[in-house]
Amino acid sequence: MSETRRKLTTIFSADVQDYTRLMRADEEGTLATLKRHRDAMGRLIEAHEGRVVNTWGDGLIAEFPSVVEALRTAIDVQNELAGCNEKCAADEQMLFRIGINLGDVIAEGDDLYGDGVNVAARLQASAPAGGIVISNTVYDQVRNKVAVGFDFLGPLEVKNIDGGVPSYAVRIGADDPRPTFAAETFGRRAEAAAAEAAKPRPEPVGVIAAIRSGSLPVLYIVAAGLVALNLLTWNGTFWSVWPLLGLAILAGLAWIKTNPWVDRSIGILVLSGLVLLTINLLTWRGVFWAVWPLLAFAVVGGIRWVTRQNRRLGS
Repeated sequence: MSETRRKLTTIFSADVQDYTRLMRADEEGTLATLKRHRDAMGRLIEAHEGRVVNTWGDGLIAEFPSVVEALRTAIDVQNELAGCNEKCAADEQMLFRIGINLGDVIAEGDDLYGDGVNVAARLQASAPAGGIVISNTVYDQVRNKVAVGFDFLGPLEVKNIDGGVPSYAVRIGADDPRPTFAAETFGRRAEAAAAEAAKPRPEPVGVIAAIRSGSLPVLYIVAAGLVALNLLTWNGTFWSVWPLLGLAILAGLAWIKTNPWVDRSIGILVLSGLVLLTINLLTWRGVFWAVWPLLAFAVVGGIRWVTRQNRRLGS
């Protein structure tokens, strides 16, 4: 019986765009081209210290001990295959889609299973022909180590994973003639967003501008200004504590919104608990009344966390 164990690894998933159409047009020619492309892909995977886990039809799964080498392999594959496709007519080109994910998987013998593999396959299915899409776990490891650009695509819905998986399209080069992810997959939405962005609108000012831009130093300056104003007009009351609390709430909400790896519902519960605790302390009259809503928040947050873990382990 094969040993079953868990491990953290980088999953590389690839398949052919419009494979069925190519097979209908020329079965023997398509199979010969697939074999050549897959041999080239296998050679590059091995050169970057990866290994092919499985192949089926037009698909391929590989794993790498290094996240950086997995992305470099994907870039090399797309560049080499682009050169091969230049010799073919547009309707005969064989273009691969590649997805890469860093995640925990179940290893049984030479095979891999689990959400880590499923996410890579979902990323690959969402990539454009000739393109690469990576998860946020990969992006965190490669963003300053590989000379390519990245476009944030937002959360990608994946079965059994609440809130989706934040994903990024890889820009292989500015002169790359292949369509970008946004142009191919979200063409209409991108055009609508561009039109909306082009409309003239007043610039936000003050605290709202700081929240939208994520400029926490601006919030610090506003907070310091409030404290200074309170001290300069001192009449025995520290009134600036309440606007300072409001600024802290806005900053907390902005932080939760801009960090995709934070569960928003749990983050908001934690923030709400901290606000209640602060209000209780600032209005202290000898009674710790915040204990009951804090207990309720803890119960709801615990249920939410357990539910999320069960869904991640399911499938």
